[in-house]
Amino acid sequence: MKTIGLIGGMSWESTVGYYREINQGIKEALGGLHSAKIVLYSVDFDPIEKRQMAGDWEATGEILADAAQRIEAGGADFLLICTNTMHKVAGQVEAAVNIPLLHIADATAHALIQSNVKRVGLLGTAFTMEQAFYKGRLAETFGLDVVVPGADDRRQVHDIIYGELCQGIIRESSKEIYVRIVDRLAGQGVDGVILGCTEIGMLIGQNDTATSLFDTTRIHAAKAVEWALDDDH
Repeated sequence: MKTIGLIGGMSWESTVGYYREINQGIKEALGGLHSAKIVLYSVDFDPIEKRQMAGDWEATGEILADAAQRIEAGGADFLLICTNTMHKVAGQVEAAVNIPLLHIADATAHALIQSNVKRVGLLGTAFTMEQAFYKGRLAETFGLDVVVPGADDRRQVHDIIYGELCQGIIRESSKEIYVRIVDRLAGQGVDGVILGCTEIGMLIGQNDTATSLFDTTRIHAAKAVEWALDDDH
């Protein structure tokens, strides 16, 4: 079994989900008392969030690159960034280490393709929904048609992530907002919706809507289990 490296803390609320999903996946695959071999480096999210809002992505990349180097030194065989938004600096992180990065958009795209989804809605932070580093990768590398909500809906999705979910606050009223936004995306002919922020699965799940949801935390964690048990990675 390979050792999985995790850059967590963005937010730590969703990193808990990664730890749980990966260990459950290893247990299901191997049985008994097996658990995952993990090197976790959890960053302080507050200074990263401040730099995000200021548009200083180079500085955020330096923080994550340092975390990646520490994880590599700890013996990890490959690396995950446990957040969608910070894949904006994935190239900076990859350049800092000699171990592979398991990109969350790639793992998600493979899950979509396996489910025969070609036109997909995307929920996430404003950075993820509006910038090309994520939806552009889905479109250009995998040929997916990515649809994002309208401006008002994007603002609500973003504000709930930072104002509530990253702080562990779960509100029924926010769930209702998200479900309505998913329904509007479904009305635009999408085959499914990506929960493209690792906290969103804390708020809504498949039981809340008839539209197929693709939880990036679960997808990313499942792919990490696959890599850990596969000699080809």
